[in-house]
Formats: sequence, structure tokens, C-alpha cells
Amino acid sequence: MMKESKVVMPYGKGDKSKKQEVAEMFNNISRRYDFLNHFLSLGIDKLWRKKAVKEFRSIQPKRLLDIATGTGDFALELLKLKPEQVVGMDISDGMLEVGRQKMRKRKVDDVISMLNGDSENLPFEDGYFDGVTVGFGVRNFESLEKGLSEMLRVTRKGGKIVILEFSKPKRFPVKQAFGFYSKYLIPFFGKLISKDKKAYAYLPESVAAFPEGDDFLTILTKLGYRNATARPVSGGIATIYTGES
Repeated sequence: MMKESKVVMPYGKGDKSKKQEVAEMFNNISRRYDFLNHFLSLGIDKLWRKKAVKEFRSIQPKRLLDIATGTGDFALELLKLKPEQVVGMDISDGMLEVGRQKMRKRKVDDVISMLNGDSENLPFEDGYFDGVTVGFGVRNFESLEKGLSEMLRVTRKGGKIVILEFSKPKRFPVKQAFGFYSKYLIPFFGKLISKDKKAYAYLPESVAAFPEGDDFLTILTKLGYRNATARPVSGGIATIYTGES
């Protein structure tokens, strides 16, 4: 039986929704996010994105949506597929502004647009995109099933959805090493550099609460995703999930 995941909030103020708190958290850390992301993952997050993007090669997508795009690293990686349009969407204006500066600097803002939007109410018609990605963002959805359903809705028949998310390693010694790293080192360095002590404590808490592996595949299948798969990477520190529309 699939266990119910508890709702983990970045700040737990009580007067705001998870959605509002997540937006506030990313606004707070947006200026240091790219540095911290690569520093705390030891740069391995780049390798995970490369592997995730390769999942799309079979369908040769022209229009792609990257939800929870942050500053647009996943959106940039999608350019290797030579699409005509990439939309990066996020609820944090702070992260999006950093991302827009990045796109202009790299002269790709004619292909990649960065939009503020809600994963649970996507402003696109049914089947508009060939593919949809989410990198380390589905665990931040206020309503996981609603967000996943919207992703499926805006993907054309025969299109593909690729989700990259942290998971919990099961085998020694990766399990023990990652457990210590995520519980102690990530919050310590995150607080030190970002000056937001809650943001990087939220990361391991949200990973622990996320319904990973077979539980997540069960959710995808229930919502109508076809041929849902899960591929652990780096000893299970992260997982690449795929599904077809």
C-alpha cells in the first residue's frame, strides 16, 4: 500500500499556503541559487540533467515546457534537442529574473521564454507541448496530483514527460553518506551562503516526505501516464522518471 506523504513547508508560518512559502523561499535565495546548487551537488546535477534530456531523443520535440525552471538550467540543457520553443515556468519572480538575465547573456532568449506560472493551472491549451520536464520541483507542488495531471494535459498524444527528482539511496555506503550529507552539510552550507536557514533545511525534509520509486510510478499510472518508468542515478541519490501521454 502506498503511504500518504505529509505536507512539508519551507517556513511553516501557518498563514500561507505551501505554494506561497515555496515562492518566498526561492525569492530569498535566488541570487545565490546557481552557485549553491552546483556547489552542494558537487556539480553532479549537470550530469543528471544531461541524462534526463536524452530521454526525449526518440520523439525529437519541437515545443518543450520546463516547470519549476528556477533560473533555467534544465531549459538550457533542452536546447541540445534543437527545439523551436522552450518555455521555462516558475512561481518565483526572483528566480525567473536571474534566469532571464542568463538567457539574454547567452543570446538564447529568442528560443527560451521565462514565465511566471502555476504548475496546477498551466496557461496552455491541451496537447500544446511535445514534452514537459520538471527538475527537482515536483516535491514542491502544493497538490502533486493536480500538477502532474496538468503536465499530462498540455502534452500531445505520443509526447513525453521527464521528471528528475531527488530520492533516498537504499544501499550502503551511499545511503549512509547521503543521509549525513543531506541532514547536516547541506543545511549548514546552505544557511551559511544563502543566509536563509530554513531553505536548505527544507530540502532533506521534502525529499524524505516525497513518494518516490514505485509509489510515484503508481501515482503517474493512476493519472493516465503510459509506460511510466523510474531510473535511479548516482546510486539512487536522484531518479529520472518518464511517462508518455
